[in-house]
Amino acid sequence: MELSLSQWALALLLLAVPLLYECSATFRYFCKMGFYNGWILTLAVLVIPLCALRGRSVENMKIIRFMLHHVKYLYGIRIEVRGLEHFNLPEPFVVVSNHQSSLDLLGMMEVLPDRCVPIAKKELMYMGSVGLACWLGGIIFINRKKTDDAIGVMSETAQTMLRDNVRVWVFPEGTRNHNGSMLPFKRGAFHLAVQAQVPVIPIVMSSYHDFYSKKERRFTTGRCLIRVLAPMPTRGLGPEAVPELTERVRQAMLEAFDSLSGKLSPGRDPPAPQ
Repeated sequence: MELSLSQWALALLLLAVPLLYECSATFRYFCKMGFYNGWILTLAVLVIPLCALRGRSVENMKIIRFMLHHVKYLYGIRIEVRGLEHFNLPEPFVVVSNHQSSLDLLGMMEVLPDRCVPIAKKELMYMGSVGLACWLGGIIFINRKKTDDAIGVMSETAQTMLRDNVRVWVFPEGTRNHNGSMLPFKRGAFHLAVQAQVPVIPIVMSSYHDFYSKKERRFTTGRCLIRVLAPMPTRGLGPEAVPELTERVRQAMLEAFDSLSGKLSPGRDPPAPQ
């Protein structure tokens, strides 16, 4: 039986894909990232009916966290966490974390405290199944292009935190940073903490450079260290203290980032004693 041209093309494609995957790190990178994004979309579809039973609720983040927790195993990423005892607070708090890539989702799901929701850009809400799953999980959306709207959402969030004992997760850099350090922090998270008079808890994820680089199109197996730093109180502080608080938190996170990343990269300069 003779094969048609389309059948030959399909056979060659099926042969070429595994060969390219084994021989080309760039091709492997795009395959892994494509599967990562596609799998997140698939999991969102599975999550929606489970979360819809309760409606929009911060408690749905437990379901989302459970559904995403296995993804690190698919990619051979070992995550080690230190400092979880700092979450043992009876009051609400604001979590601030560095933001390196979409892989931050894995670290977030590893340490996400109970009754904690991220603050995300409003555009995420319109991303199909992912947006609906996020909405059902109680994620707070802000329009970063409209300052007045963002301020209003933050003010309402402060009230919700105190009324419903909700914790909030913010990436103060405002966007992903692939450069192996931290961008200047935006002050919204710190204004929120001061307005609500709740502590700020910094979380630092070590550099992904040993196993992931968007610039180099590289994605292998690897290890990530996460440290939850001690809470920084805001009780008694006013708006005028926000700039100093922002810089103090950023400096503490930079020192922890260099320390953690240095432990994963023997070639780096040894970190300063902590």
